[in-house]
This record gives sequence, C-alpha cells and structure tokens, in this order.
Amino acid sequence: MPLQRNLSSEVSQFIAANQEEFAELLTFIDFAEKFTIGFVEVNFSPDTELLIEALKSTSECQEIQFVVLDFPDKNLRFIRDEILEILPTIQLYPNKKLVLIVRGLEKSIGVFGDYPPVLQDLNFVRDAYRKTVPHPMLFILPDYAITRLAKFAPDFWAWKSGIFRFKTTQVTKDYAMAQTLESERTIDRLPTPEQQERIDLLERLLMENKPTGHQVTGQNLRSYTNILHQLGVAYLSQRNPVRAKEYLEEAIKQVDKDSDFYAEIINTLGKAYYQQRQFDTAINCYQESLNISRTLENRRGEIASLYKLGNAYLELRQFQQAREFYQQCIEIEQQLGDRFSQAR
Repeated sequence: MPLQRNLSSEVSQFIAANQEEFAELLTFIDFAEKFTIGFVEVNFSPDTELLIEALKSTSECQEIQFVVLDFPDKNLRFIRDEILEILPTIQLYPNKKLVLIVRGLEKSIGVFGDYPPVLQDLNFVRDAYRKTVPHPMLFILPDYAITRLAKFAPDFWAWKSGIFRFKTTQVTKDYAMAQTLESERTIDRLPTPEQQERIDLLERLLMENKPTGHQVTGQNLRSYTNILHQLGVAYLSQRNPVRAKEYLEEAIKQVDKDSDFYAEIINTLGKAYYQQRQFDTAINCYQESLNISRTLENRRGEIASLYKLGNAYLELRQFQQAREFYQQCIEIEQQLGDRFSQAR
C-alpha cells in the first residue's frame, strides 16, 4: 500500500464495506471454543492487515488474545508441526481466550496443480488437531485458496464452523491496478521481489474479476483476459513457461480469434514454447499471430511475430529462413519510418 497511510481511516472503510460479515465473524469468535475452524475470504493482503487490526481494536474482542501465524513458505508441507513448535512460545494472557489467525497459506496451496502437499497433510492429520491445537483457528485466504482447500482437503474442510467472505475495498483495488495493469514499468525490468509482488497482485485481481462459481461477462471479461495474459507474461519473465502456459491457454479461450488481442496472446504463448525449446510449436504460434496481424493490417503486430520467427529459425540453425524474417522486419520498420527501431 502507499507509504502514507491513515490506518484508522482505512480500517473504518473496510468495516463499513463489510459490516454484516464482520458482525458474523465477531459472533463466531465469541462462541468458538477449543479447536474450532473458521475460514475468512480476503483477496488482498492489505485488506487482511485491515481485518486483523479491526479485530484487535474492537471492543467486542477485549477478552480475546489474537496471535497471527504467518506461513509464507511456498514449499510448506507440515503446517501442524509448525504450529506445534510455535504454541509453547506464546505468552498467554490471563482471562483471555486464545484465537489463532493463520495467514499466508495460499503460497503453499498454489493456484494450479492437483493435491498440494500442504493440503494432503492437512487432510491426513485432521483428527490430531483436536488434541494438539485446542484453540479456535481462523484461516484467512483468498478465494482460489479456499476453493482448492475445500477440494483437496475435504475432510478438514468438513470440520469448518463458519466461512466469512469479505469484499475488497475500492482503495485496495485501485492500488492493485496501479501496481499491475496500469503500471508503466514492465515486469521484466523489476527486481525479483517486486516481480513476485506483482504476480501476487495479479492473481488476486483475477479472483476479483472471476469469483469461484461465477461467469465473467462484459467489461469484466476483458479485464479478466488481460490479467490472464499479464500473468502469462509475468511467469515468462521468471522463465516459468509451464505456469505461463496455464494462464495463456485460459486467456485464449476468452478472446475472439480474429482480434489483435488474440494475436498478441498467441504470440506470447509462442514465447512459452520457445522457452521450453519446442521451436516448431513456437513457430506455429508466431505464424498464426502473423497471419492475424496481416489480416488486420497491424504492422506492429507483424514486426513482433516476424522477429520472433527469425529467432526461432535461428535456434533451429535455419539461417536463411531466419534472415528472411529479420529482413521483413527491417522493411516494415523502414516503411513505418521508425528510424530508432531500424538503428536498433
């Protein structure tokens, strides 16, 4: 979030947008005893901070001791073991009920793939929680992580006593948009930590545009597809073509095949195959993108495809073919009068 924050004002805005859900969560906390599970859906980490601050500061929770357990490790597997190590270190306050708030688990749950190890273990050792973690627990997770937990840890999910879905505040949405889709800085020029932060924001924006169980239509469809494409670009910047293809292939399904946007996405998909050294498949993607750009008379799109075709044929050591595509790039650049690109 921006450096200059009025935390009290932001908390008030967040609660004002979620009055009913917050009241229900307070009731759940008040009645929860021993091992009790509640799931709290919050799509953006800044709003998670606001919710925790609201819980700690509200007069209704004066007799509650909240302890936040952070699990940001994407390779986490045995979460109960981690909790058991932490519990003895907690200094309990007299006459207060301990409530554990678990956050960050979405990192190890992931977005794609079957049976994340952390959920396999969560499901397998479910019965042990009653004896070893005798406290109410709130799992704060984004939409997609809750959906995956319900699917891949169904026994643990069955023990839930409440699920609370909080709306994202407009200030948080605006911040996420400014840092991702509206940013002038391309992701490949960002330091690795900032790249990962942008990916995280994009994945959460994705959930805002397509909540689980909902269809995307109208303006949201364009935004949803754009986010999918940007996630593909982002993962390619990290040289993770497998993950990039998952997003790009989903984006392709949403777009008219005779559009500039489709040509752009299929071009990016070609780059994913290129990174996997599947050059023939990459060439097919670049050629399809080139054909669409020529039909639509998109000269910039032609240049992008021709240049990548040249690169792919160069990797195949088909030098004459590569030279022909590079030459076509130069000719179009000259026609457009782009002296800077020609010199480059």
